[in-house]
Amino acid sequence: MTRSKKLAMLAKVVAVFSLIMLTFPAFVSAETISGVAAIVNEDIITIYELNREYALISREMEKREGPLSAEAAKKLRSEVLNSLIDRKLVRDKVKELNIVISEEEIRQSIEDIKKQNNLSQEALVAALLAQGTTFEQYRAQMKEQMERLRLMSQEVKSKIQVSERELREYYDGNKAQFNEVPAYRARHIFLKVPANASNAEIKKIMEKAMTVTAEAKSGTDFAGLAKKYSDEPGAAADGGDLGTFKKGDMLPEIEGAVITMNPGEISDIVTTAAGFHIIKLEEKSAAQAKPFETVKGAIEETLYRKKSEERFKQWAEELRKNAAVEIKQ
Repeated sequence: MTRSKKLAMLAKVVAVFSLIMLTFPAFVSAETISGVAAIVNEDIITIYELNREYALISREMEKREGPLSAEAAKKLRSEVLNSLIDRKLVRDKVKELNIVISEEEIRQSIEDIKKQNNLSQEALVAALLAQGTTFEQYRAQMKEQMERLRLMSQEVKSKIQVSERELREYYDGNKAQFNEVPAYRARHIFLKVPANASNAEIKKIMEKAMTVTAEAKSGTDFAGLAKKYSDEPGAAADGGDLGTFKKGDMLPEIEGAVITMNPGEISDIVTTAAGFHIIKLEEKSAAQAKPFETVKGAIEETLYRKKSEERFKQWAEELRKNAAVEIKQ
């Protein structure tokens, strides 16, 4: 059967469906069986498929960005249609190359996702339904994604190389990206404020903290003061040593004081929910780039992924040029 005859047959099918909708409107909705949005080789994309995909994507966008303007909605609809066309072309290529994803591979991938997210089967199904997707639809999407990845590996990734020179150039041009986070080593003297302390008791502890702070700033050995005054368990042995930590590791109040200090400085009194702290910054390591060899693998993965995406896009464009694509809407 020639292509023109097949297209004519598709047109007749759509016409018959339209007649059914007019004759039996109570049984078949206009949205369920609809016209053709595009013809891809010998396959069709219905307006219903387009509407369904557009609704899913636009709903997620509106959650993040608010209602879409008419212009944005039109642009998104066009992008969704082009995405559906590309998916059809990819599926055709998957069939042509006889790429097969087994039921066991799909099952195992879903099990891995459940394990990574600590989800039971019931929790996964509930999460999918909350997004308007059934488990069977999700399973079909997983199969399609795995086919696409295997196709990419076969047609694209196997042809990509990342040279040592490219790795070096990326490292030299993005050193800030590989900077080590500054590290701090500090000590503190902790004066605990009981949860049920009265105002008078809090005042007394505060006065003690002020006295200890003045003594520490006068040059008295800080570790010795911590052993003598600190309520921190273990301070008597380690002199209030907080160890080495990075930004985000400590209480915000303590961190806020430490990152503004220079080594050797002693803070004013820092108040937290637990009580009062006096902090001495012992050491601060400056931010510096990680050695090339320690980040080489990560750079290679980044460049490989970028090249893969670019090459797949070119491959998909070539695939579309050589296909018979007719956009109806």
